[in-house]
Amino acid sequence: MTQFTHDTFISPFTWRYGSKEMREIFSERHKRILMRTVWIALAKAEAGCGLVTPEQIAELETHKYDIDIERAGEIEAEIKHDVMAEIRTYAEQCPKAGAIIHLGATSMDVLDNMDAMRLKEALNIIISRSRDLLSAFTEKAEEYKGLACMAFTHLQPAEITTAGYRISQSIQDLCDDITRLEEVYSSIRGKGMKGAVGTGASYKELVQGRGMTSIELEEKVMKELGLKAFDAATQIYTRKQDLKVVEALSSLCATMYKFAADFRIMQSPPIGEWSEPFGKKQVGSSAMPFKRNPINCEKIDSLARFVSSFYMTAWQNSVTTFLERTLDDSANRRIMLPEVFLATEECIITLRRVVSGMNIHESAVKKLMDSYGVFSATERLLMELGKRGADRQEMHEVIREESLRAWAEVQEGRENNLRENLENDERILAFLSKDEIDSLLDADAYTGDAVQRTDMVLAKARRILSRP
Repeated sequence: MTQFTHDTFISPFTWRYGSKEMREIFSERHKRILMRTVWIALAKAEAGCGLVTPEQIAELETHKYDIDIERAGEIEAEIKHDVMAEIRTYAEQCPKAGAIIHLGATSMDVLDNMDAMRLKEALNIIISRSRDLLSAFTEKAEEYKGLACMAFTHLQPAEITTAGYRISQSIQDLCDDITRLEEVYSSIRGKGMKGAVGTGASYKELVQGRGMTSIELEEKVMKELGLKAFDAATQIYTRKQDLKVVEALSSLCATMYKFAADFRIMQSPPIGEWSEPFGKKQVGSSAMPFKRNPINCEKIDSLARFVSSFYMTAWQNSVTTFLERTLDDSANRRIMLPEVFLATEECIITLRRVVSGMNIHESAVKKLMDSYGVFSATERLLMELGKRGADRQEMHEVIREESLRAWAEVQEGRENNLRENLENDERILAFLSKDEIDSLLDADAYTGDAVQRTDMVLAKARRILSRP
């Protein structure tokens, strides 16, 4: 079998992105171990109707982990069939049991049940890592839920929010993503043992008159594998299952993309409120030594877009395996399933590191609040003037005129003088004292229910984290 080195093309997922654990799940060795797991489960079920002996099962189990990819490759090069190549390799290792390996089965009885097991293993890692990410998010939101800062709409300063409340938006989405991933995990089904077109005809013929039905045989196999089977299948399980998995992963990546993209905006020098953790020896640019680029968030956004591109592939697979089966899905699934999980996992791992080590620069928060916060607080002033009996439309015009003049000053790089101008405006002083105006224009206090709503989101997150 060819040995791959850095002298030839290898996927970045082979060594750069994703964890060792996830790569092992989608490794050739693990794939073949799971295939042998299916063959052993089938043999055990068939032993129940006298087709296989205990001695044969023992031999299969003894050699379950003796994976010989080089030998299987030699056979496949000759016969051009990967599953039969593995069957023959296993049979050479098991002289007593070789004759009963794959008895009654078709290739996809083995491969689709194997894939269902891999999907569950991979989803389990994604869910676990997503919960770790949620925990990191909750710590930051709790720490900064009361830190007032400028909110932006249309990428323009708007009203006041808090840093924790901004983070809570991602927590809320992540909670929904985790719930959906758990639902998908629980819904994963294997093809079962249904033969070439899904009718189970070969198994029915095999067990006829032996005290077991083909459906009972399937139930025994699936119980041994720890899987439930679809009631109906063709040669394959419905590819809507893959679509469901990819959709859930893509949704998770959308949550991470949104946060990472916002983070990049927040790290840009004109705002500068957030920054990624930056190592003492980290290089930001080969040309510009001063650079501190948001490379982690950029990587997250790049990989998240990559994951989203697989949605259409999974959708097409679900509709183009015509009638009982074609190979329209086969080649791309070899790429799609490992890479969609590895890319998603890399996003989670990276984002957790970013969130855990993120810097929130309160001096930058204050600078923006000093420049723009008072504009937002004028709404609070307007509400109080209305309660004091002032003409709402007249006061709106007064505040608008003063705000436009002050905005022009800020745009020229000068200090915001709106507070001073409003505190000395006789039309406003007719209803409020100078101290009252000053208090109402305190932008830090104009955060509405942000803290309370952050706590509501955090409570939901903690309920999810407390689930077994």
